[in-house]
Amino acid sequence: MTRPATPAAPAPSAPAPALAGLRVLDLATLFAGPLAATLLGDFGAEVVKVEHPRRPDPSRGHGPSKNGVGLWWKVLGRNKRTITLDLSTRGGRATLLRLAGTADVIIENFRPGTLEKWDLGWPELSAVNPRLVLARVTGFGQFGPYAHRPGFGTLAEAMSGFAAITGEPDAPPTLPPFGLADSIAGLATAYAVLTALAGRESTGEGQVVDMALIEPILTALGPQPTWYDQLGHVQPRTGNRSQNNAPRGTYRTADGTWVAVSTSAQSVAERVMRLVGRPELVDEPWFATGAGRAEHADALDEAVGGWIARRTRADVLAAFEKAEAAAAPVQDVRDVMADPQYRALDTITTVDDPELGPLRMQNVLFRLSHTPGAIRWAGRPHGADTDEVLTALGLTPAELTALRAEGAL
Repeated sequence: MTRPATPAAPAPSAPAPALAGLRVLDLATLFAGPLAATLLGDFGAEVVKVEHPRRPDPSRGHGPSKNGVGLWWKVLGRNKRTITLDLSTRGGRATLLRLAGTADVIIENFRPGTLEKWDLGWPELSAVNPRLVLARVTGFGQFGPYAHRPGFGTLAEAMSGFAAITGEPDAPPTLPPFGLADSIAGLATAYAVLTALAGRESTGEGQVVDMALIEPILTALGPQPTWYDQLGHVQPRTGNRSQNNAPRGTYRTADGTWVAVSTSAQSVAERVMRLVGRPELVDEPWFATGAGRAEHADALDEAVGGWIARRTRADVLAAFEKAEAAAAPVQDVRDVMADPQYRALDTITTVDDPELGPLRMQNVLFRLSHTPGAIRWAGRPHGADTDEVLTALGLTPAELTALRAEGAL
């Protein structure tokens, strides 16, 4: 389950994980906020997942399940202890403030004003813990004309310009079939939290992270705003083609599979054309730039696609590798699970789970040579650690009973 470390000189003893000692309260749901907490937990942070007693994180019910256990949750909830708490109750509010006093980070994704409605806003939280970092993840941010609208990743994928440039030129704008905006925002939130914690080292004080789903995906789309600002250029939908280079796309092989080819580097583009038997095209004046090649994509695709169509995928990939040209198989999840490079990296690892037994999932995100991350356990049942966590906080059995009677647990 431990992510293999980059080879390094052996250490005399195993060091603590990179984020050991960091305590995170995950109050968020679906999906960016919880993913940020997962990424922190993967490298040793103690993450306590706080869910409503009667309305668990909806990710528990998203997608396929086995024996009534949601499989998405097993990944998103890994390395988290789970407790229940109704923050809208008096006892739930008081307990959250006690937890906040012991935490380094709180991640939440309620609509702006919700925590404030429960008297759990930044003034109250920072009063009990001035060093706290509060990460607030919403669709549109904490202010502005859209701030109070319900926001989901799909809306960010539409608003950011991603959908507008995705798909074939004569087809509708295309949304991704997975949580792209949420995933990018989750990565960005983890980065933002660590940045705020680094700032705390110099100031001694915590702060608020305001993360809007509509912003990180816009950053991932590259220089489009600058192109438009300086040139009035609006990137169109081009399918698998690029306006910046060619040949570029997916090509069908003789055995009915697909490969992807990239020629972002001029030298690679030249190698590809020599490989497919069209070296004369390299001498064309327009071939000297990526934009020039993109303007002649039809001719280049015909040459590359025709060559690939007469060969099996294995033969195509072997020939490209020998020529030091860039190609990869178009893989579905079955191929990914068997891919030798992913196996070498242990990208898909096995986790022993008390509910489901051995199950496979993506490993931690990267390798560290000295303090590697690890999956200590998969997502746990709803509220499984409530008594343990709150007892360690100092609550007595009588207090736990009173909280349950109130409906706070």
